[in-house]
Amino acid sequence: MAHQTLEQELLALEKRYWQAQKEKDGAVAAELTDEVCLVAGAQGVVEIDRRTLVGMMEDASWSIEDYSIGDDVRVRQLDADTAILAYKVHEDLTVDGEPVSIDAADTSAWVRRDGRWLCALHTESITGDPFGRDRAAAASPS
Repeated sequence: MAHQTLEQELLALEKRYWQAQKEKDGAVAAELTDEVCLVAGAQGVVEIDRRTLVGMMEDASWSIEDYSIGDDVRVRQLDADTAILAYKVHEDLTVDGEPVSIDAADTSAWVRRDGRWLCALHTESITGDPFGRDRAAAASPS
């Protein structure tokens, strides 16, 4: 039962984070983020502090129009104050004025500090062929 409660709690926080991104609400995102958060994805790896996160979110050149987190959510508690969450997500975005839809697998590491869960790591991997052949073939001229 405790695992299910933790999964529900972390998933609710993760959804709150997504909603903050959708609304470009940097203050809410900062409230959910550890002092420094590692972020890894297609653009590489960065360390983002709360102040930088607020600016990045509020000045983003892209927007999330909608998102949905799939049913296959996995949570693993590593110790009393550390847990990891993994799930698939569908995103409908606007990037450079154009609509873009992606499916991805995301992970977040949450740490509990002073009784609050904070995101210390987030990763996103666009789903598809693990060697990128599907994207390379799509980019090649016929």
